[in-house]
Amino acid sequence: MNTMTEGVTTLTGWLRSAIDLGLAMVLTFVVIDILFPGTTGVLTNLSNVIGSLAKEGVAGLIALLLFLVLTRK
Repeated sequence: MNTMTEGVTTLTGWLRSAIDLGLAMVLTFVVIDILFPGTTGVLTNLSNVIGSLAKEGVAGLIALLLFLVLTRK
């Protein structure tokens, strides 16, 4: 049972690191897109995602809150 707990802890750590890396990359690409418009297209994609969440109303709000809870430290 102890090795199973260690395995889950290790997997959780890896997933947290992957999410942190992804968020850092998105932020880096946003800065690049602000400095050099249209270079990465991240801002366009983010605005599309935010627009689709806004169209969905309560379901979009729940999806956004779920994303924030999952990425919170």
